[in-house]
Amino acid sequence: MTAQDAERIQEACDFVKKELGFDYLVDISSVDNYGDDPRFTIVYELYGYGHRCHLRIKTNVGEEKCELPTVTTVWRTADWHEREIYDMMGIRFRGHPDLRRILMWEGYPYFPLRKDFPLAGKPSEMPDVAFTKPVSLDGGPFVTLPGGKDAIAREPRVRVPETQSVETISRLERRSDIRRAHEPDTPSAHTKYANSRRNSGQGLRCARCRSERPPSRGLPLPSTGKGPG
Repeated sequence: MTAQDAERIQEACDFVKKELGFDYLVDISSVDNYGDDPRFTIVYELYGYGHRCHLRIKTNVGEEKCELPTVTTVWRTADWHEREIYDMMGIRFRGHPDLRRILMWEGYPYFPLRKDFPLAGKPSEMPDVAFTKPVSLDGGPFVTLPGGKDAIAREPRVRVPETQSVETISRLERRSDIRRAHEPDTPSAHTKYANSRRNSGQGLRCARCRSERPPSRGLPLPSTGKGPG
């Protein structure tokens, strides 16, 4: 559902809660439609415990005004949702009881989730408070690198760091899949399982294949006790 007038979003939310039974605010999120007008879309995800139905309400606000009423008077849990949107997108919620930044520090001059904010960040400085500097994304924790043995080895969440710190070593000991991803020509667990089934004369059946295959190397199929057809 789309609320055409963002100024009436509080009224709309109050109605769907009291009259339609959507008593749980699941989430509030925001979308930056960079290059379009209105630029921002606010999305309210609702749920009703009585009827077990979901409802999504959207409304739009322009970059010039960048403000709409709070819904904390309807759902108190909207408090931190709205603070996060204000912090990351710069959208203000009029009437909010404590509208201040929740992730960045007070006085930080940018809104990091806007699409015109560079991934590497922007420099900023507040003496005796904090500072930020642009960071190269080459090899960063969220960057998939080209090349590598396979897609798993390129995945940033399992990439083996260059350092040999205690933390890295213990992480590798816990995550055998990380080691395998960086060891050339190491059979995967799936390959080992498949080979063991074939060598024992059993059919190949596993969650990954989602199928059952007859034994390899010409071994006879087990009898089902049923005749042809």
